Amino acid sequence: MNEQQLEVRKQRGYNIAKTSRIVKTEKGWKVPSQSGEGFYMVVSNGIEAKCSCPDCELRKCKCKHIWAVELIVTKQVDDLGNVTITQTVRKTYKQDWHNYNLAQQKEKQLFMKLLADITSNVKQPAYAFGRPENTLSDSIYSMVFKVYSTFSSRRFTTDMEMAKEQGFIEKITPRSSMSDCFKKKEITPLLAQIVQLTSLPLRTVEKDYAIDSTGFGTTVFQRWFSFKHGKEISSKRWVKCHFMTGVKSNIITSVSITSEFDNDSPELKKLVNATAQNFNMEEISADKAYLSKDNLEHIEEKGAMPFIPFKKNNNATGKGAIWKKMYYYFQLNNEDFLEHYHKRSNAETTVHMIKSKFGDFVRSKEWTAQINEVLCKIICHNIYCVIQEMFTLGIEANFVREVSHVSENSTFKGTYRTKLPSSSQEGR
Repeated sequence: MNEQQLEVRKQRGYNIAKTSRIVKTEKGWKVPSQSGEGFYMVVSNGIEAKCSCPDCELRKCKCKHIWAVELIVTKQVDDLGNVTITQTVRKTYKQDWHNYNLAQQKEKQLFMKLLADITSNVKQPAYAFGRPENTLSDSIYSMVFKVYSTFSSRRFTTDMEMAKEQGFIEKITPRSSMSDCFKKKEITPLLAQIVQLTSLPLRTVEKDYAIDSTGFGTTVFQRWFSFKHGKEISSKRWVKCHFMTGVKSNIITSVSITSEFDNDSPELKKLVNATAQNFNMEEISADKAYLSKDNLEHIEEKGAMPFIPFKKNNNATGKGAIWKKMYYYFQLNNEDFLEHYHKRSNAETTVHMIKSKFGDFVRSKEWTAQINEVLCKIICHNIYCVIQEMFTLGIEANFVREVSHVSENSTFKGTYRTKLPSSSQEGR
């Protein structure tokens, strides 16, 4: 086995030691499988270690699970032959259950109020002719609130009645009118701006960001005839959501919606540009799908450090200064590089938060409606994050005061009274 293969196993062992919980038992060390199914036992007699995984049993080599155990256990032998074993304990963070419970208990009422604060500043288009429509602010409110409820249009009616009773809307939007609103293309840029608006209360909290993409399923099928297999094949279409998220609060600062056939890398510049308008950026991490010379240079131009891992066939020549700088950083200080890069894992947390709370699929059948529905999910997620940090960090979000009127052609400018986190909360 060559040095490169050993280094790969060592690196994977480092990832296991950092992200998984390795438990010492009477029989040995219990190391979780990276596939998420079961675990392997690492047993050591003081001279050599053996693992129950196929890699160790078949190749008789030092597998990634043994590396993981060695990385968390340090053995020292003094002059008298006494052996001291020091185990590295993985750092964990205690949940602030009191404030978490308060945020959960008051979430829906605060969500309705904050959403009303946002939509109340939506500029109503000038009346032209025909039957007067519901106000745009009420329509946006009903769209976002419906997605938050995860109910069908019929079951959602009682929620709208409750919102009207509390004065959050002027008039209940009929089911058919609300469905028509989802199909309007002019609503899309407005919803995208509201995504940015809802992230602004946390602009003093976030400085490091992660970029990723995820898919939302639909009920629409696509069919084609495969000449290779000689039969018709069908599959469900899905909507691809590219987003940039803060790694502390999981707030989404910018978003772009494309079809499932669009690549990730071209979307990076749009996301970075949108975030740079409102946030200070120090680090941006992303996976290998976003690796390119242009992307690294663009991130550097915005004043941030790009942490995107390199591929096996990459080298340092002919790609510019920032490419060369980050390439040698990746090769010569790999552990330190990965410390920064693995902040990207928070993007997976963001995806889980959205899909577990607001669903991993969209109900709409038309493409524009699907885009708008995904944007509504992002808005719901951002408002939820703001509510959570109102209790955890003491942030006060004021979406009404000094906020410019919003239309599809305007930008958001507002003042938000935000309390800086105390020293005891900065490590969160």
